[in-house]
Amino acid sequence: MPVIKLSFGALLSESFSFFFNNIRLFFHLVTIPWIVSLAIRLLGSALSQDSMMAVLVEKALDIVPTVMFMLAWQRLVLLGPNRVERLPGLGWSPRETAYLIHLIKIGGITFVLIAAFVLTIGTMDYGALTTPGAPIDPALAQRQALAAPLGAGFMVSVLLALRVSYGLAATAVDVPFSPRLSWAWGRGNGWTIIGTLFLTFFLSAIVTTMATLITLSIMRGALGAQEAAVVVTWTVALLVSYAGAAVAATLQAIIFRTLLGWREGAPLPATT
Repeated sequence: MPVIKLSFGALLSESFSFFFNNIRLFFHLVTIPWIVSLAIRLLGSALSQDSMMAVLVEKALDIVPTVMFMLAWQRLVLLGPNRVERLPGLGWSPRETAYLIHLIKIGGITFVLIAAFVLTIGTMDYGALTTPGAPIDPALAQRQALAAPLGAGFMVSVLLALRVSYGLAATAVDVPFSPRLSWAWGRGNGWTIIGTLFLTFFLSAIVTTMATLITLSIMRGALGAQEAAVVVTWTVALLVSYAGAAVAATLQAIIFRTLLGWREGAPLPATT
């Protein structure tokens, strides 16, 4: 296995440059997944606004359009625009199935821990435990005690998922790959992989939050819209979120290509 040292700055620079240099293709590829995600959000809101389980189901369903977009985007990064083959959202093939299965292997435990954490905590009144003279609710205290190890496990699982997530790019170009191989090929670059991906997702979350707040304040403050404000805000927030996913997918593809020296048609080097 060749020893390759990844550069933190170079990875981020190349990823953001690729995204902004292909911004028109981004809007082309994201259109249908973006609409599907918005439809899922609207449907989830209409069915239930308070159910924790409904929120988790909504997030699980949203994985489908996300998979379709990220797969197409990583093929764009690694193979070029002529090899995307189909506009994301117009069909589902064994390639998307393989990508989804790979994603579940990487992030399945994380999603389970999120679900357990949310369902365990529920809606808690933190003041009830700190109000002087107020009796402590044993059930509430027990839920908090159970949530602590779940939260710690979630953080560990996120780091492990980030560490091996670049292998998704291999599945996008029909290269048999697994989290075990991602771990093996990432030796010596683990913290660079985790750090670049974490920073990318963190920045995406910040920008998405800012876009949400700015859009909502404009719609409600300047235009006086209420119900329409929510729909427009979701629309903008989802688009910004997909932009962040595109940068992250680009980064994963670049890491895969760099670590393995991948070229289409060439066999993968053997691990040691």
